[in-house]
Formats: sequence, structure tokens, C-alpha cells
Amino acid sequence: MYVYKMSNRAPELIICSFIIASLLVIHFFTDLLRVTLAGTYALDVTLSQLIEAQSKDYAWLLKLLVNCFGYSCVFVPGYLIYKYVQRTNYLERGNKTFLHTAVNMCITGNTSYEAVDVIHVGSSSGIGGITDRERPSKRTSSQEAVQLLWCFGGLMVSYLTWGVLQEKIMTQNYLNFAGESAKFKDSQFLVFANRLLAFFVALFYLQWQPAPTRHRAPLYKYSYASFSNIMSAWFQYEALKFVNFPTQVLAKSCKIIPVMLMGKIMSKAKYESYEYVTAVLISLGMIFFMSGSSENNKVSGVTTLTGIFLLSMYMVFDSFTANWQGSLFKSYGMSSIQMMCGVNLFSSIFTGASLSMQGGFMDSLAFATEHPKFVFDMVVLSICSAVGQLFIYHTIDVFGPVVFTIIMTVRQAVAIMLSCFIYQHSISVLGIFGVLIVFLAIFLRVYCNQKLRAKRKRAEANKPRTAV
Repeated sequence: MYVYKMSNRAPELIICSFIIASLLVIHFFTDLLRVTLAGTYALDVTLSQLIEAQSKDYAWLLKLLVNCFGYSCVFVPGYLIYKYVQRTNYLERGNKTFLHTAVNMCITGNTSYEAVDVIHVGSSSGIGGITDRERPSKRTSSQEAVQLLWCFGGLMVSYLTWGVLQEKIMTQNYLNFAGESAKFKDSQFLVFANRLLAFFVALFYLQWQPAPTRHRAPLYKYSYASFSNIMSAWFQYEALKFVNFPTQVLAKSCKIIPVMLMGKIMSKAKYESYEYVTAVLISLGMIFFMSGSSENNKVSGVTTLTGIFLLSMYMVFDSFTANWQGSLFKSYGMSSIQMMCGVNLFSSIFTGASLSMQGGFMDSLAFATEHPKFVFDMVVLSICSAVGQLFIYHTIDVFGPVVFTIIMTVRQAVAIMLSCFIYQHSISVLGIFGVLIVFLAIFLRVYCNQKLRAKRKRAEANKPRTAV
């Protein structure tokens, strides 16, 4: 009997050994890299501090490599467990332990019921889950106006506050109790804090939802969107060290181009001619803005190229996230809040593993204890990030992605003006002309989308109906 029980426990012991081995590898690699980089520094200095001590222009590259190694310490054991479970048929066994249930949810999901009807947003909106169809409205005009004002106000307040605090945390100095000033440097800790709070907000929302959509997607499928999401967020934060916030906001407007390219590669999507025209106009506007920003003309060539590269990688990963989430909505029909919960769960795991390896938790907590104003800014930043995600999903659900795009376009314009006013960024006439081109192209895209949808609706209404 004892031998039988041990044989039943053997697969679980092997699965746990994969996890323990990954933790040992993280510890060994951390010590090895810290000793290698230490040089004249004391060995009790954390890996994160040693990376920051490198040249500013190239420290981000070393940090990126270390981050990716931290993420691989989650991916690799996860992949080994996946292959082991498939080879041994572990999930077909009747031993229903907690580990068995967790592995089953991660690898196969909930397959006990049939697929539900799925709705999906096109990649041009950047959000999956809701179609651009005409929505039947049971509300009065006044109720509709109140809802629109609520969504507009929520998105504007949450994301304008988030944008201002994001730039403040990454570029401004904080005073400690002794009156000494210092900058917060670990952008990955901000990503971890934002994603962890967003996960708990989504989880709380799902627990109190009156009739939640049943979840059936394998959890591991969220990890791909999660990885691209945290990478895009990390590149976005790091880019603020090399380019000003208005440049970054304009770069976000260029997301349409990589989203379209990624949509063609992943989903074989087709686009209208006006979509290509507006994409080119947005690119031209961005070039004018970059050329006309007097502040960018003063920085070194390395810094300028680094900033452009970081922004480009941000857009590539962000466009993959939108398209991958869209494919998940199409395949499994989960709710947007379930998507938010799953993606932020893996984001917290990935960033937590990387921070543990680098000693980033200790550095960031030490900075937080010495700079109380930073704690306040970080908490408000994380709350705005989580609440902003809820407003995004609610706005698209009630009004559709066209109204959402218009609101976020207005938000981007206001964000640029706020940043220039608060942080004294200067933009030349050519830069202002570039801004106008970008936003004109975005509004032209929204207008053409609206006209095309109205044309299709009229064509559908004029179709001859066959008699029954």
C-alpha cells in the first residue's frame, strides 16, 4: 500500500522538482552575475543596483537580458511540466489533489461545457471582446448622455493622472527625510505593482459579478499576452529615460501600423484603403514631431536611437498583445474582465520572478521607505492603471470601440498639453504641425469607419427578402 501511494505521488513530486530546480537556477545565476559585475563594489550590493551603476546608455540592455532570463525561469519549468503531463497522462488519473486541479486549469482549462457564442473586436480598435455592431439601446437619451459622460470622465481622469504620474516617477527627483534627492530607477517594479493591483481588482469584480461568464480557456494561453504586455509596459517606462512624454504619446498613436502588420501576420486580416492612408499620415506626423522637438535635438545620437528603438519595441509587443487577445476571445469567448484577470495574474508572476532575481524588491522597498511621496505616487499610479482598464472594457461594452477611440484620442491630445505645461517641454512649429497631422489622421480614420459601417447597414437593409 505504501509503495502504491508513493507511485501515485511520484508525478507530483516530479512537477514540484521542476519548480524547485528553477528557483535554484535563479539563485545560482543571480549570485554568479552579481560577482561578475561587482568589481570594486561590495558583494552585498543587489544585482539591480549593479546594473544601474553601468553606463546609462547601455544599462537598459543588460537589464533587458536579465529580465528575460527571469521570465524564462517561469516559461522553461512551465514548458517542462506541460510536456511531462502530456507524456505521462497525469491529468487522466483520478487523484484529484490541489496540484492536479491547478495543473488541469493551466493546461486544459474548463472543458466541461460547450462553447458559447463569441464576439470580437477588430484589431484596429486595439481591444478584443466586443464587436462594432449596432447595439440595441434600452436607455433614454438622458441616460445615454450620463453614461457617456461617466465613461469619458473616468477615462480622462484615470489615464491623464496615470500619464502625469508615470512621467513624474521616471524623470523627477524625490527628496528623502534628510533632504537628499534621488530618482526611482526600477521601471519593472512599477509594472509589477500596476499588474498586481489590476489582478486583484479584476478578481474582486469577478467575485461580485451577479452572473459571470463561465471560464474554459487554459490559463497558460494568457501567458503569451501577459509576456508581451509586460514587455511593452517595460519598454514604455524605459523609453521615458530617453525621450520626453509628448514624443511617447505620439508614438502610441503610431500603434496602428504595427497592429495592422501583426493582424496580417497572425489573423490574415484585410484592411480598407483609407486605413493604409491614415497609417501613412500618422507616420509622417510622427516624423515631423520628432524632427521639430527642440528638446530631442540636444540629446546625443545614442540616446535618440535608443529612445526610438525602445518605442518601436513597445509598439511591436503592444500590437501582438491586442491581436493575441483577440484570437483568445474568438476561440474561448471569455469576458473582458476574465481576460484582464488572467493576463495580470501571469504578469505579476513574471515580474515577481525577475524582481526576486535582481533584488529589485529590496531596492524598491528601501526607496519607498525613504521617500514617502513616491509611495503615494506609486499607489495612485497603480489605482489609475487598474481603474482605467475597467473603464476601457465598460466603454467598449456600452458604446463600442469607435466612441472609445474618440475619447482616447482626445485624452492623448490633452496629455500632450498637460505634459508640456507641467514639465516645460518645448515643441517647435514643425512639431505642432506633426501633432495636428497625427490627430487629423486618427479622426479621419474614425470618420471613415463610421461611414463604412453606415454604408454596410444601408446595403443590408436594402437586400431583397425572400418570401417564406
